[in-house]
Amino acid sequence: MKTLKALFGVSAALAVSLLATSALGQTYPERTITMVVPFAAGGPTDTVTRLVAESMSKDLGQQIVVENVGGAGGTLGAGRVASADPDGYTLLLHHIGMATSATLYRKLAYDTLDGFEYVGLVTDVPMTIVARKDLEPTDLKGLIDYMKANKDTVTVANAGIGAASHLCGMLLMSAMETQFVTVPYKGTGPAMTDLLGGQVDVMCDQTTNTTKQIQGGTIKAYAVTSPARLDNLPDVPTAEEAGLAGFQVGIWHGIYAPKGTPAEVTERLSKSLQVALKDPNVVARFAELGTAPSAEEEATPAALKAKLEGEIARWKPVIEAAGQYAD
Repeated sequence: MKTLKALFGVSAALAVSLLATSALGQTYPERTITMVVPFAAGGPTDTVTRLVAESMSKDLGQQIVVENVGGAGGTLGAGRVASADPDGYTLLLHHIGMATSATLYRKLAYDTLDGFEYVGLVTDVPMTIVARKDLEPTDLKGLIDYMKANKDTVTVANAGIGAASHLCGMLLMSAMETQFVTVPYKGTGPAMTDLLGGQVDVMCDQTTNTTKQIQGGTIKAYAVTSPARLDNLPDVPTAEEAGLAGFQVGIWHGIYAPKGTPAEVTERLSKSLQVALKDPNVVARFAELGTAPSAEEEATPAALKAKLEGEIARWKPVIEAAGQYAD
């Protein structure tokens, strides 16, 4: 009899829990949501986040407030979300750095793969290989020869360890089979400012940060890292066309929630993300930035998890070969 009562008690508790979870999924969200960007305001990831957050807010019926928690290559912001209450009211929008930090950082305050729930992929932003406008080489082959010949003096800017520009720079070193002088900055803005001013020579950064400067002629563009040329930069060849075989890299972005967030909530967020990525304003603004929204089948928890797992495996040997780690 006691065993039956105990089983009944467990069953009743489980039923109450399931009902509560179901109710949460039906009523969520009931208040403002915070979406953390693990980088400074005004950068490429911040721009993407604010466009998506605005559209998702309309669909969800509650405001999504963007909070910038920069530092340590995005790991501070990711840690902030990993330790938040798993109720769907604190989210993370992170780029490819979510995958690379698993190898770049010897100690993390969270488990990259198992410390989060997944919402979906947002966009995959192409990179551009650019330089100060008065740099001598006129094409990518010439740039590669120049960088190899001047590897001890040519300077390659990035926005700090773990930033998109840092990752692309490492991949470039790997593809060129050489080392060069890297100059880390505290953000994309200062790095671009010094490139514009001629204080550094080269940078590999997202189209969301370089398109306007390329179109305005204030920096020199050598290649885009996408499989095909971009509509808004039709005169810039792909790296493959320009002679760097197999060099393709995109800075993908995804949305995460703290571990333990109910599946009903992450599914609701995923559906809202899918709506946002079809928003004409989001589509148009992404196009201006040289990117496009993820397809509906990619804006799902399963697709984002698979992407993260694959990218951790892809970047580990690149980072280990470069030997550029952070504590």
